[in-house]
Amino acid sequence: MNASPGQGPPVVELNRVSRRYPGPPAVIALREATLSILAGDYVAMVGRSGSGKSTLVNIIGLLDRPTSGQYLLDGADTGALSAKQRSIVRGTKVGIVFQAFHLMTWRSAIDNVALAGMYAGVPLAIRWQTAADALRLVGLGHRLHALPSTLSGGECQRVAIARALALSPSLLLCDEPTGSLDSGSAGIVLELLGKLNRSGVTILVITHDPVVAAHARRTVTIADGVVRAVARDVAEDVPRNREPEPW
Repeated sequence: MNASPGQGPPVVELNRVSRRYPGPPAVIALREATLSILAGDYVAMVGRSGSGKSTLVNIIGLLDRPTSGQYLLDGADTGALSAKQRSIVRGTKVGIVFQAFHLMTWRSAIDNVALAGMYAGVPLAIRWQTAADALRLVGLGHRLHALPSTLSGGECQRVAIARALALSPSLLLCDEPTGSLDSGSAGIVLELLGKLNRSGVTILVITHDPVVAAHARRTVTIADGVVRAVARDVAEDVPRNREPEPW
């Protein structure tokens, strides 16, 4: 099925989600956040340090639980999931890209990407094939066996993106993906994210940089734990190649 970007079924639905840390003193890091990200969307969440961005990343990435409210991922309520179930869903449904690349320096690019499949229990032969395909997708088909120490910062981030994409997740969640890169490498990564979105990948980028946010189709701001949506940009229709699957 083809759909316009951001006009498919919801991938992420936050309904009055809050996160309170008990302290002392108690800190409310997220205040009744309501947010919907549709299949094929490309959203930038912009906020300063301490605004609640990291808390939101941890909740959407299933690394933390909200204190109150409801989080639906691909239409399924994540609130009742056990720790093991959350780990499985996180590994298959959400591809996370951090500012730090988190690559094993003694492992080749294809080894690093294939690790995503290992943790999800994917057979070895399939892991290697999907890892190679993901690296080709991000333009690193010629660097499959290169060690991270021989790659540029931009190439290392593209390996990290390939690892996040290896299992065809419902959401690509990028936390300051260009924060450690020079402007040239950052531009390449942003161009890649745009290309991935045009191919149907749903993307949420967390950033404090308005230049990075400008590449997204719409922007959401967060300040003092309060999430506010900005009007959607008008975008062209592009193919979408994936539909939500039941858990």
